[in-house]
Amino acid sequence: MQFHTWEPAYEAILRDFGYDRAGDEAARDELAALVSDFDVSRLDATGETVAVVGAAPGLADDLDAVAAADRAFVASTAANVCRAHGITVDVHVTDLDKNPETSRDLAREGTPVAAHAHGDNRDLVAEWAPKLDDAHVLGTTQARPVDGVRNFGGFTDGDRAAFLADAVGAADLVFAGWDFADAPDDAKRHKLRWAARLLSWLEARREETYPVLDGHRDRAWLP
Repeated sequence: MQFHTWEPAYEAILRDFGYDRAGDEAARDELAALVSDFDVSRLDATGETVAVVGAAPGLADDLDAVAAADRAFVASTAANVCRAHGITVDVHVTDLDKNPETSRDLAREGTPVAAHAHGDNRDLVAEWAPKLDDAHVLGTTQARPVDGVRNFGGFTDGDRAAFLADAVGAADLVFAGWDFADAPDDAKRHKLRWAARLLSWLEARREETYPVLDGHRDRAWLP
């Protein structure tokens, strides 16, 4: 996805949450100083089914679908669940806020880690990005991309995993460990609404239907 296509969605998110674009850009630049330019062709999923794995409490019940997929693009703490059940994590998508030790371990093992920088996690980026094996770190941002830091679209770890899978050619996306009603507070609920909106947009762009969105689809909002 080109940034000019993503930017209207990004600007809507900034307005809705009151986020500071300058903060995102500062975080992006700080990450760029800590990572190299990752070879995204390593993630090529052309013709493959990619499981987009979220960290909802019911993930354990969906692991058969993850195991059956060609690849697993795994968000946040879902990586711990997959590893505990012997399921390979092909990409860990994270903003380093919950299980950075897992990101560190995966990168040491040679698993790509899509590490995301935004205005609210600059301290985590500064602490943990240097601890990740640079050869296996894909830096990401929700702001305009720069050398070494990409923007594939998406907002939360989970929907960023879906947009990344789309960008690297996935033929089919299957969703495991997703629950848009699993929100412990209003802030999380608000973020999940945006995740559903963005996945509705991706669904429309790909001319597909994702059952996980049933009851949460928001195609009235499209850039």
